[in-house]
Amino acid sequence: MENDFINDKASETYQLKRWRGRFGDDYIERNILEEWKIEPGKEAFRRMLGKRKIGSILEVGSNIGLKLVYLTELLKDKVDLYAVEPNKKAYSALISEKRIDLKKAWNCSAFDIPLEDASIDLVFTCGVLIHISPDDLGWVTDEITRVARKYVLCIEYFSHNPEKITYRGRKNLLFKRDFGAFYLERYTNLKWIDYGFLWKCESKSYDNLNWWLFEKHK
Repeated sequence: MENDFINDKASETYQLKRWRGRFGDDYIERNILEEWKIEPGKEAFRRMLGKRKIGSILEVGSNIGLKLVYLTELLKDKVDLYAVEPNKKAYSALISEKRIDLKKAWNCSAFDIPLEDASIDLVFTCGVLIHISPDDLGWVTDEITRVARKYVLCIEYFSHNPEKITYRGRKNLLFKRDFGAFYLERYTNLKWIDYGFLWKCESKSYDNLNWWLFEKHK
């Protein structure tokens, strides 16, 4: 597997600086891979993806790769896995994780994904868009939608109205909204085909997240 560092042009945003620094390192230490997480993690993706034929998946903001472990366990060697992760410590852990057979990974942000247009069957985020400033959100989702060939999967916290939440004592690091509606309003070539809720009482690998699956049309 080849791995690259991309010095992208969004490197000076407030949020990205925090996630590339100690604040992002602390997140890694709170979110480690544990065996009990794997089965509920797999089952959640089984529900979200259904029986759709998917040959390649990109996770944008993969951190240490927990979701990619779930996908590896679920899909085995039937899919090519790719990842984008801006935090160097998380990226190092990601590419060292022997349970993930990554095709390629990049140490970069979601603002400049180093892939061709419509090159990946499914592109997804999980708890990533909530940490993008509303001013920059469209930039990131433009990149996600550009790279996606067939599907976009969005797994994020939900709010009926856009709101800013203090996150671990810090401001301007967590933003909630109806991300599904945001995608639909911004991209006429996306059609929602499924949606749901990951209730942490059932899906213990997750934290009360809404999800939306979109199909991309030309």
